[in-house]
Amino acid sequence: MTFNSTKFIIFLLNIKLIRCERDISMCGIVGFTGKHQAAPILLDGLSKLEYRGYDSAGIAVRNDSENAIVVKAKGKLKNLSEKTDDGKSVKGTCGIGHTRWATHGEPSELNAHPHTSDDGNVVGVHNGIIENYQELKEKLLKKGYNYSKAADENELHVICCLIASVLEKCESIFK
Repeated sequence: MTFNSTKFIIFLLNIKLIRCERDISMCGIVGFTGKHQAAPILLDGLSKLEYRGYDSAGIAVRNDSENAIVVKAKGKLKNLSEKTDDGKSVKGTCGIGHTRWATHGEPSELNAHPHTSDDGNVVGVHNGIIENYQELKEKLLKKGYNYSKAADENELHVICCLIASVLEKCESIFK
């Protein structure tokens, strides 16, 4: 299943699935869709949120029907800016950026947001802790869903895969 950029799934979880154990103002989320290149705009937006504190940062950018390009870095936003040549090396007009303060898992590039579903069609970021991700993962495994190795490490990856599995069942809606 593929999506064009107007159907690109980006989500922010702020529902009962999540219980925040720390002040969620410590994370920053910026999204953009339009006619301009998204990455430089996302990085600029994240720079305005640096005062909140964080231990890693990442962006996901998508152009047309291609899968999102996800770039993450541990440490300061300047590390992400350097990896992306200030956003110039990541092409696309739709995206999301996130600065993370680790509440689950250690600060690392692997744990930095955004995360994607295995098929790359769903990209997500969130603030807080998804307490029941293991339960959701087990339910999907029982239904035959096969996770990549990343699901063993990250709660958000499980949620991205859950949403992707629902979308797959509803594919006719997007045709």
